[in-house]
Amino acid sequence: MESFLYIILAIIGFILFMQIFIRVSSLLKKGKEITGINGELGNKINAGEKLLVYFFSPTCGACKAITPIIDKMKNEKSNIYKIDVSQKPEISRGFGVMGTPATIVVENKKISQYILGAKSETFIRKLVD
Repeated sequence: MESFLYIILAIIGFILFMQIFIRVSSLLKKGKEITGINGELGNKINAGEKLLVYFFSPTCGACKAITPIIDKMKNEKSNIYKIDVSQKPEISRGFGVMGTPATIVVENKKISQYILGAKSETFIRKLVD
């Protein structure tokens, strides 16, 4: 019974450690300059525009809840980009995406916000306004 308790505590400790690690890693990405991105997105980054870049995976459960919100907002604003990490892994690596959903705000060629997980439409709108 005692060894079972240690196993449970070790699992809980590992999960907590990973959550803290991911949060700290995302905080450290703020201020990172984005380089090496080509195409329309790269041009807008290089112009210093404020952009919201949403990274998702088709198999991600949390992404399925937030992707329709991003699609709706993308039709309203030209500074929102949606990137499928399975289709464009090189762009995902360029931004340092560790998991999905990831919502990144880029201003003046640098990451100003790096948000992991599903967020409400109100929260996302505040990021781009």
